[in-house]
Amino acid sequence: MQRIDIHPTHSYENFKLRPGSPIPFGATLVPGGVNFSIFSRHAKSCTLVLFKKHALEPMAEIPFPEEFRIGNVFSMTVFDLDYENLEYGYRMDGPFDPKQGHWFDTSKILLDPYAKIIGGRDIWGEKPDWDNIYQHRSRLAFDDFDWEGERPLQIPTEDLIIYEMHVRSFTQHPSAGVKHPGTFAAIRDKIPYLKELGVNCIELMPIYEFDEFENSRPNPQTGEVLLNYWGYSTVGFFAPKAGYAATGKYGMQVDELKTLIKTLHQNDIEVILDVVFNHTAEGNDYGPTISFRGIDNKTYYMLTPEGYYFNFSGTGNTLNCNNPIVRNMVLDCLRYWAAEYHIDGFRFDLAAILGRDPWGAPLSNPPLLESLAFDPILANCKLIAEAWDAGGLYQVGSFPAFGRWLEWNGKYRDTIRKFLKGEPGMAGDMAQRLQGSPDLYAWADRGPTASINFITCHDGFTLMDLVSYNGKHNEANGENNNDGTNDNESWNCGWEGQTDNPDINALRRRQIKNAVAMLMVSQGVPMILMGDEVGRTQYGNNNTYCHDNELNWLDWRLLESHADLFKFFKDCIALRNAHPVLRNKYHFRNVDYVGSGYSDITWHGTQAWNADWSNESRIVAFMLCGQHAKEGTVTDNYIYVAMNMHWESHWFEIPELPQEMQWHVCVNTGAAPPEESWAPGTEPLLQNQHGLFIGGRSVVILVGK
Repeated sequence: MQRIDIHPTHSYENFKLRPGSPIPFGATLVPGGVNFSIFSRHAKSCTLVLFKKHALEPMAEIPFPEEFRIGNVFSMTVFDLDYENLEYGYRMDGPFDPKQGHWFDTSKILLDPYAKIIGGRDIWGEKPDWDNIYQHRSRLAFDDFDWEGERPLQIPTEDLIIYEMHVRSFTQHPSAGVKHPGTFAAIRDKIPYLKELGVNCIELMPIYEFDEFENSRPNPQTGEVLLNYWGYSTVGFFAPKAGYAATGKYGMQVDELKTLIKTLHQNDIEVILDVVFNHTAEGNDYGPTISFRGIDNKTYYMLTPEGYYFNFSGTGNTLNCNNPIVRNMVLDCLRYWAAEYHIDGFRFDLAAILGRDPWGAPLSNPPLLESLAFDPILANCKLIAEAWDAGGLYQVGSFPAFGRWLEWNGKYRDTIRKFLKGEPGMAGDMAQRLQGSPDLYAWADRGPTASINFITCHDGFTLMDLVSYNGKHNEANGENNNDGTNDNESWNCGWEGQTDNPDINALRRRQIKNAVAMLMVSQGVPMILMGDEVGRTQYGNNNTYCHDNELNWLDWRLLESHADLFKFFKDCIALRNAHPVLRNKYHFRNVDYVGSGYSDITWHGTQAWNADWSNESRIVAFMLCGQHAKEGTVTDNYIYVAMNMHWESHWFEIPELPQEMQWHVCVNTGAAPPEESWAPGTEPLLQNQHGLFIGGRSVVILVGK
């Protein structure tokens, strides 16, 4: 017996049609044809526009019959299409009345918000044809990838070590030595490097389809074209960036990205995506109409009573994320990436915006954040908030977490930076940050894993620049050095920028090592920035969003010239991975609850058991009792950490261990390479078990076993 749903009921010109299914939105392969479904609350009518792939003019325009509209959804099945060579879009008819929030214009061909592949920018940096009537083109994706039984890893959050990277920057430099520089495929070639470093999670800066030519312009100094390089300006939320795929010119970016994720998972490395749901690439009133603005501007964007765009993102518009339609789109999107791409987690750019109501006021119980927290498909995904926005809403420690959300801990970054450069009055704050910020998270019963600890990220100085520049140097951006933050909390160690002075360079390297040592002994989840492990510099530019050049690319020759930094990072990461006492799920109690004779954490100064919390103190020391590791469920060594950010050496008396245990030196940033760090199991015995001199601006880590 033949299926009834494969028979057409209508025709238009040479096309056979039938009423479509309104769910799911987007274009879906069905028996004999393609189901097209799109929402618009305020449109009067809709026309499906069909192209042969890459064709300049449409091959057909098919109006949706009125009877094909169900509620606010236009849906239609079109039979006998060559779907592998098809591109499609929509024309929406409705009022053009910006003061009322409506921007309908039938001259515009609109991208499907649910498009799984987007054409038009298939090869990175290839100049587009600006006369093309349809710049960003919806295409169909085919679910024919063989995962071979691979599944997301579900590494416990407290065990993560995150490496933040830009897909193109990671392998674009000629020194990368890869076959397809700047692509998903090239990252696969560097998996042995990531494993040697010891990270088990990569966080990719935006990989959703964006237009690198958005706001492109010549560099006033060099004439070089400045691009939308970082990609924080989404064109389509469901489609991977074609220009990041070696096979993008063939439309195979979906399979290339899935192959990367599968291979990373086979090597025990998770993948977190940096996602941007706070705004889109359509900008303000003067921006292009690509998709949402022409489909239903009033639904998708937050508008003032006069019809202007609220700009809590700092980029011209703000998505109306707590409108149920937009909320469902975000949920559909993340479910798709979790289910179809096996993504392990998401980091939400300017996530405070996601908690604002349609008029911009912060919500106490934001529906979108709650929906994401309790969604059954996203149940095992890490959800990470950048808990602030460009409108001044700062929610670090108070982000609506629903027991699920983690936060980029901006207060951790600021405290570590101030302590690192020797500011007074930071000892008390350091104690909080080293414990996983219980002052921010214990009250909500969230635990140290709520804190993503970082000292540097893509946005700001690299670690090398943090110790080489007192101020930003963003002249190459063409904005008269007005862009980027002025609040860097950096210190140049006595000279602004690069120098041949061996003493300054030695101090800078020691400060970098101090920073990573602090990061790796802090409770919470450490995140390091791509290239910090080899001393990558941006020459003082703290906002390299527009540069497709060596300001952003990772120069792999640094692995040789800064081999000591790489070894130190590797040893510190190995230390963390080897010792569960550094990776607790719950906050310390500051008591002995297992009967070891020691509290889970104890605080010290230059005298054992006598911490100095005075305003002038630049010293913090603590000991972790290995009997309390993972809340006493496993046994570990004891760890003692002494941080001397004073510029003078001090004698540190160290606490005595239980009988038959001795202290071994794991890290001493004041020692000369290669003896400033030791791999787990190779640590030499400390000669004087009662104390040691610690040099100025140095960190020592001892392992008691």
